[in-house]
Amino acid sequence: MNRLDWNALDTQAQRAALSRPAQSRAESLRTGVEQIVARVRADGDLALRELTAKLDRCELHAIEVTEQEWREAEARLAPALKAAIEEAASRIDAFHRAAAPQPVGLDTASGVRVERMLRPIGRVGLYVPAGSAPLPSTALMLGVPARIAGCAEVVLCSPARPDGRCDDAVLYAARITGVHRVFKLGGAQAIAAMAYGTESVPKCDKLFGPGNAWVTEAKLQVSGDPEGAAIDMPAGPSEVLVIADEQANPAFVAADLLSQAEHGPDSQVILLSPSPSLLDAVEMEVASQCAALPRAQIAEQALTQSRLIAVSSLAQAVQVSNRYAPEHLILQVSEPRALLDAVQSAGSVFLGAWTPESVGDYCSGSNHVLPTYGYARSYSGVSVASYQKQITVQELSPEGLRTIGPCTATLAAAEQLEAHRRAVTLRLAALENAA
Repeated sequence: MNRLDWNALDTQAQRAALSRPAQSRAESLRTGVEQIVARVRADGDLALRELTAKLDRCELHAIEVTEQEWREAEARLAPALKAAIEEAASRIDAFHRAAAPQPVGLDTASGVRVERMLRPIGRVGLYVPAGSAPLPSTALMLGVPARIAGCAEVVLCSPARPDGRCDDAVLYAARITGVHRVFKLGGAQAIAAMAYGTESVPKCDKLFGPGNAWVTEAKLQVSGDPEGAAIDMPAGPSEVLVIADEQANPAFVAADLLSQAEHGPDSQVILLSPSPSLLDAVEMEVASQCAALPRAQIAEQALTQSRLIAVSSLAQAVQVSNRYAPEHLILQVSEPRALLDAVQSAGSVFLGAWTPESVGDYCSGSNHVLPTYGYARSYSGVSVASYQKQITVQELSPEGLRTIGPCTATLAAAEQLEAHRRAVTLRLAALENAA
């Protein structure tokens, strides 16, 4: 990890210190994704089979998971893992139900009723990565709020292994959350298939889920096309920023950094601390713990683009964090809630020594599909609201139109929209004549 002193850096160096490894949309990436999307749109299932054989080294005989494959996956899965998936799903369900938007009805004036109705998005497409490791937890995070929202059809894509099967745990998590159909597809081709539809894969209204740079780029491209699909957010490679004081346990901090670094070589981890001794101790712990990890090589690649940054105070650390806008923010300080009010931009926050980011990844109940690349400045994580449309309704009585009609007419006249004004004044005149 690179060691830096924030206050010794000029403006350009500070910007570089907080740059992300895959932040720019390289021309080669953009062009490559455009070609994949175009092939899927033109050739449908044939393109999906060819791209899967080339990119995933898997010959697809059937693109969709069959009922027999569902049953066999469940039978192979260890009872302890099934129980853990069910336990996690129950907590995710409890939190998301409690946090779900509610219908609203309000009389904004006498005789003026304004309401908000909630309607589920009709067909949604979920993407569950399985590049270097399968992620059944992502199937839970995406499937549970879709079920609560009441989406009529939930489609899921996840890459197949070389043997042509999707991961057993991913399938089980999809089944218990109510996913209707699963397809053995990954990468940009899966996003294209769900956005535009093929002979096998239905066209979806909105797409959800994290992925690598190719998946993220594909989501951005299809969301910019009126014939494509909306997306939840540009969720890409995982990242964490830790703020730690001199009382923090270096082993805990190092473990939190490595838990994100092992996600992939394009992940990024950052530690901010006003304590030089803590930075020294964490640096040693990271090296020691990393060497013992099964995914040490992946973590080591991520660490080459990660940072240990000295700051003057915890207050400055929060300022730097807000500038970075991390996907995950861990406050490993003696009084974490004292810093919470100052946090303005983060996907999810973890307070204190006993709250590892891992619990949010799996089973605390919050959602782990969160904005990355600094999008936490303007995006929120996936929730039930992500799967719903909010439709407003208004109803006026004659008294209500008399109450707010003049205000409407005045504003319409100011904007020189005479038809708008007359739509009100004609009615007001009719009420006056009837009286």
